[in-house]
Amino acid sequence: MTGNEPTLCVENLQTYFYTKSGVIKAVDDVSFTVDKGEVLGLVGESGSGKSVTGFSILGLVDPPGRIAGGRIRFKGHSLTTLPEKEWRNLRGSRISMVFQDPMMTLNPVLRIDTQMIEAVTAHENISRQEARTRARDALGQVGIPSPDERLKAYPHQFSGGMRQRVAFSIALINKPDLIIADEPTTALDVTIQAQILHEAQKLCRDTGTALIWITHDLTVIAGLSDRVCVMYAGRIVEAGGINQVLDTPHHPYTYGLIGSVPSRNKRGAPLAQIAGMTPSLLNLPPGCAFRQRCPRASRACLTEPEIHELKDGRAVRCFHPYEEEATA
Repeated sequence: MTGNEPTLCVENLQTYFYTKSGVIKAVDDVSFTVDKGEVLGLVGESGSGKSVTGFSILGLVDPPGRIAGGRIRFKGHSLTTLPEKEWRNLRGSRISMVFQDPMMTLNPVLRIDTQMIEAVTAHENISRQEARTRARDALGQVGIPSPDERLKAYPHQFSGGMRQRVAFSIALINKPDLIIADEPTTALDVTIQAQILHEAQKLCRDTGTALIWITHDLTVIAGLSDRVCVMYAGRIVEAGGINQVLDTPHHPYTYGLIGSVPSRNKRGAPLAQIAGMTPSLLNLPPGCAFRQRCPRASRACLTEPEIHELKDGRAVRCFHPYEEEATA
């Protein structure tokens, strides 16, 4: 890896699911980079392809799904052709993932200390006592009280929020180069959520770990991310600096997402919302996938727009972006 190369580079990624009903293009022509120490927010509704993007990066797409095209490079090395043996060395060590459901990480029949010690010793030749000390420190890092006692507990003895904090501590324990977090704070109260977000930011700042935070909640990434990619129907429709995108969204979908945040609506007034429903990925309309819900759609939108760079450094996939005159 050269000094200027990003930690992760995704180029024209295509992840398709080949079902009896047809081909589902869950991720279609997605490109982005994440630099050392950077936090990238991946935002979109359910079914937009953001979680499948994360699974694709980690090589966790199961049949009938597979990566149909594009490249994924981690620290200069291709991941799309990586043998399974090398994947096992990378996962949990250099690349970690935090799932929305902590029980996808935790084994219900093993004590927490057993699971955390194995997470360390599987990748490093250190004593169990050293690994246990690291596990205790990792629990304390995410705000779990009495970590020495908690190490002896089983997952069912923790609340849902506590289990998620344990799962996050396992992701942090080997100080990976990249963490992919798939809506890990959705079930947590705001105090614990803020604590984990703070620790995630601190980790990136102190160690240079790159972080991809997958979420549908714009308020989470507003104070966390450096950049954001907005996904819709398997494609990135807008990308740019977090403050740029949230303050002056260009794509009508991004504009609608921000406008539907409750805090942006007047007290007592009906909540703003995007009209219509997300189209089925099995039966996408011709042209722009958002056009049937878009207030700015025209005949030009019957053709699929390409993503293009704007003068302010952002990228947008739209024929009629907002603020077009000021930025194009």
